Amino acid sequence: MESETAILVNELKKLLNGGGAHVGFKDAVANLPFRLLGEKPYHLPYSIWQLVEHIKIAQWDMLEFSKDGAHQSPKWPDEYWPKEMAPKNEETWNNTLKQIDDNLQAFIALLESSNLYDAIPHGDGQRILTEALQIADHNAYHIAEIVVIRRLLGAWNVT
Repeated sequence: MESETAILVNELKKLLNGGGAHVGFKDAVANLPFRLLGEKPYHLPYSIWQLVEHIKIAQWDMLEFSKDGAHQSPKWPDEYWPKEMAPKNEETWNNTLKQIDDNLQAFIALLESSNLYDAIPHGDGQRILTEALQIADHNAYHIAEIVVIRRLLGAWNVT
């Protein structure tokens, strides 16, 4: 019989990879025309590029905080949001997508190897469980914004 913690870890992994109730990150950015990454339709505050880069920075920060007591978080909010509307080139875009995936897989490995309930020694009450839920919540929020922008730009195929 699976332990309750193992069940929770498996459910967290599903949630971090996109959950069952919403689109995951990889699907939200799949087949996205490069030319649309810097568009801000209807005066929305962010482009898809800015949202994706923000996801990368915030997720990296939560991962590093979870494992390294010497980690210094970026300055909020300035260093969590890119100023550029679009990536310099497709290589930059692809590198960002890879970093998001690599950091997510690193966090999942940490999740699988840690006690979810122990306080992070250098934190102020956070636990790996807390960070997992925060990453999932934060990413889902911004993934939904990516999908909305894609819909507004006519670049979302729901089939």
